[in-house]
Amino acid sequence: MSEHPAVLVHPPRGDGGRRVTVHGEPVGTAMNLPDIVEFLRRAGLEFDENEVTVSPLIEWRGGGSSYWGPEPGH
Repeated sequence: MSEHPAVLVHPPRGDGGRRVTVHGEPVGTAMNLPDIVEFLRRAGLEFDENEVTVSPLIEWRGGGSSYWGPEPGH
């Protein structure tokens, strides 16, 4: 079993978008939770908006699921 989460949501960019990778592969840049749900659906992973905020399969870097501004400290 891998030590890395299945889904990684990267820190927010200057425009608030967050890159999303699934198993190390980029799947898009999300601007909000519905975008993440859609990217995951396309990757064959079924989550709703509540599940993406708490799932241990998803790692949120640079702020949690409610943070969409610029990366902290920038």
